[in-house]
Amino acid sequence: MKKVGFFGGKFLPLHQGHVYSIIKASTMVDELYVVLSHSEKRDQELCAGSSLSSIPCHIRLRWLSQLTKEMDNVKVVEVEDQEGNDDYNWKEGSLKIREAIGRKIDVVFSSEIEYAPTFKELYPEAKHILIDENREQVPISATKIREKGVFAYWGYIPEVAKPYFIKKVVILGTESCGKSTLTRNLALIYNTTYVKEYGREYCEMLGGCDGIILEEDYPMIAYGHKLKEYEAIRNANKIVFIDTEAVVTQFYSELYNQKHQTVLDEIAQIQKYDLCLYLEPDVKWVDDGLRVHGDKKVREDNNHRLKELLKENGVKFVSIGGTYQERLEKSVELIGRTFKEI
Repeated sequence: MKKVGFFGGKFLPLHQGHVYSIIKASTMVDELYVVLSHSEKRDQELCAGSSLSSIPCHIRLRWLSQLTKEMDNVKVVEVEDQEGNDDYNWKEGSLKIREAIGRKIDVVFSSEIEYAPTFKELYPEAKHILIDENREQVPISATKIREKGVFAYWGYIPEVAKPYFIKKVVILGTESCGKSTLTRNLALIYNTTYVKEYGREYCEMLGGCDGIILEEDYPMIAYGHKLKEYEAIRNANKIVFIDTEAVVTQFYSELYNQKHQTVLDEIAQIQKYDLCLYLEPDVKWVDDGLRVHGDKKVREDNNHRLKELLKENGVKFVSIGGTYQERLEKSVELIGRTFKEI
């Protein structure tokens, strides 16, 4: 007869203490069920007034699934209720857990000694085993993280969960306004990853843009750029810097091919950035072999049209002008003001 156990929690958020408990518990039973218990009301209550916003249950379920995907004897299940934190009905919850597992439960794992009487009453047939109850192996708790924020305990956030919390800063603007340089410099200052403008890479591959780029190239540029974003976010250190996005790609589709593409609007609508820095074209235009719109009036018109497109797509941005030094200093100031915890 296989020994069956479960380890439950809200995982709000998932942390290395949970990871340690899950792994250790998995070595002590033949089958381990990791139970995600969630309630929109309870989750909101626990995060109210804290440094952490409530995390959707499907995100936490995804973390647990990613974490345990190679653990053959571990299964992840979810149990939902509508109760708050103080009025949680443990008996009803135990019935839902039993139903979700569908097996005789031999062991209940936890890190809380105060749960012992409750588990003895609700799971009389099961043994309660405590794992790292004094937080000696992993000195962290979800309560601490909610109080001070994930960045205060970044080393205790599992790799599967980190991308969710990464702050995304996108640098916008028309030709020759310093986007590439600022994006790279900010990433170096904050010791993190960044995303180069994929459209530039694409045009370099073609040998240029003006006159040879095709209508169907733009969705490829937008998709390729998104893949670069996901890769950079996975490896980022708290914050990531991104050079341009889908609205800028739309702008170039209009500029070079006189075509406004619905698919680019759709990509723009699902984008989510935490801060958008817009660089004004008030620095000297530099011919790098790809740029062709250096006339002052053309630069002003292009700048106006790009801002229109951003506003049409609901993209809120902060304009930054001045010298390269002033742009860097203003950007660092804005980042510090926007993300005080980093």
